[in-house]
Amino acid sequence: MLNKSLLVIGTVAATLASTALRAEPTAYPLTIENCGQSVTFNAAPKSAVALGQNSAEILLLLGLEDRMAATAFWPNSVLPELEEANSKVEILTVEFPTLEAVLSKQPDFVAAMLVTLMGADSKVAKREDFETLGIPTYLSPSACSTTVTATDAYGSRDNLWSMELLYQEIDDLARIFDVGDRGEALIQDFKAREAALRAEFAARDDLTFLFWFSSPSPADDAYLGGGNGPSGYIADVLGGSNAVKTEADWPTLGWEGIMAAEPKVIVAAQVDRNRWDLDKAETKIAFLTSDPTVSQMEAVRAGRIVTMSGAAMNPSIRTLYGAEQVAEQLKALDLLR
Repeated sequence: MLNKSLLVIGTVAATLASTALRAEPTAYPLTIENCGQSVTFNAAPKSAVALGQNSAEILLLLGLEDRMAATAFWPNSVLPELEEANSKVEILTVEFPTLEAVLSKQPDFVAAMLVTLMGADSKVAKREDFETLGIPTYLSPSACSTTVTATDAYGSRDNLWSMELLYQEIDDLARIFDVGDRGEALIQDFKAREAALRAEFAARDDLTFLFWFSSPSPADDAYLGGGNGPSGYIADVLGGSNAVKTEADWPTLGWEGIMAAEPKVIVAAQVDRNRWDLDKAETKIAFLTSDPTVSQMEAVRAGRIVTMSGAAMNPSIRTLYGAEQVAEQLKALDLLR
């Protein structure tokens, strides 16, 4: 997918360069509305900290590595095409950072992808922690579009997540850094890739997916991608639906409930953080195919297990990459012949 991705980006960029589709330069001070707050920027940030893989990879795709002080929270390794740019930016931790670690970088802007990284109940930081220091912040529209409760820190959605929230995020960040042309090119690339997937995979009522992110152990409930979250979007763009019909982005479910869902395809996520052994896709597959009970699921017996980056299950640019990963593997499965 890498060569195809770079080709599309280059094609879109060339198209924009040859037409009048150029973004206007940002006029400062710039005030944007973000997750119910007005945030003002007097100039383009020069020392940004990105909390979360999506926030970091958007900035890297916009070519802003020279204006990034640090990043944190990486479920997966960076996109291969961004490795060189990312090597120039300090990674505080692949897990949740401390507020002290973030502030030690003296940021002039902090962007976050999840409310657990920068939200009212976050153990890392609250927006006011930065605002009192005069540091502008940005929270992903995907994160603040969920309904968060005391028992569900990641929230739930009444409607299916869509790339429109991501396009808003890219456009906002591009305007904040005064790189509107780059933002427009990136959005057009993603729209073309999404349209290509939808055109290739016709809708089917019987095509259901189970998205398994990870589990502490085989005996524990599994962390799954919920019905209306990014996993549901991936299923939808590939012509199917999520076998787990929940509004929660990250439900947990025991294997009895998973088997009752009867998914046609199981998506085993590869998570690179190495927190649990079942973060690895190969360990998931070994369990699925060897457990006396779970191995009797139709999807397992028929060999309908595919793998995908775990980062794709978060609302992020990686969601589309994940859909493309699954799409390539679907073509080889018996139910699509």
